[in-house]
Amino acid sequence: MRKAEPDALIEMRRHEPIPDQLDPVIEALVQDIIGQVADRWTMLILEALEAGGTLRYTQLRKAVPGISQKMLTQTVRQMERDGLVHRTVHPVIPPHVDYVLTPLGHSLGAAFCGVWVWAETHHGEIMRARAAFAQRS
Repeated sequence: MRKAEPDALIEMRRHEPIPDQLDPVIEALVQDIIGQVADRWTMLILEALEAGGTLRYTQLRKAVPGISQKMLTQTVRQMERDGLVHRTVHPVIPPHVDYVLTPLGHSLGAAFCGVWVWAETHHGEIMRARAAFAQRS
C-alpha cells in the first residue's frame, strides 16, 4: 500500500485523552469496520483503487488476483454501502461500471497505512518469532 498523508483530524484526536466511557454505537461501528477491512479482499480492493484511481470492474478484478466475480461484487457493494467507493454505471451495451475511492475510502487507506508501515518496520522480528515458534512445535 502506498504511504498516505495522515488525516489531520485523526492526528489531532489521537492526542486527546481516552474517554472514561465508550459510546456503544461507535464501539459497534469500529468492530463492524474492522471486521470488514480485516477480510481478505477489502484491503486489496482499497489498495488497487488507491493505486489505479478509477477502475472498470474488469480492471479491478485483474488488479486483485484470486478474487472471484461473486466476491468482488459483494465486497465492492459493501464498500459502496459504507461510503468507501463510488460506483458509476454507464448506460451502454455491454454494461460499463467504474469504481473509485471516495474521500472516506482514501482516509481509511491512510488509517490502515499505519498497519503497513508497522509490518514493514517489524518484519524481521515477526519472521524470527515465527521461525522460533515453528522450531518449538
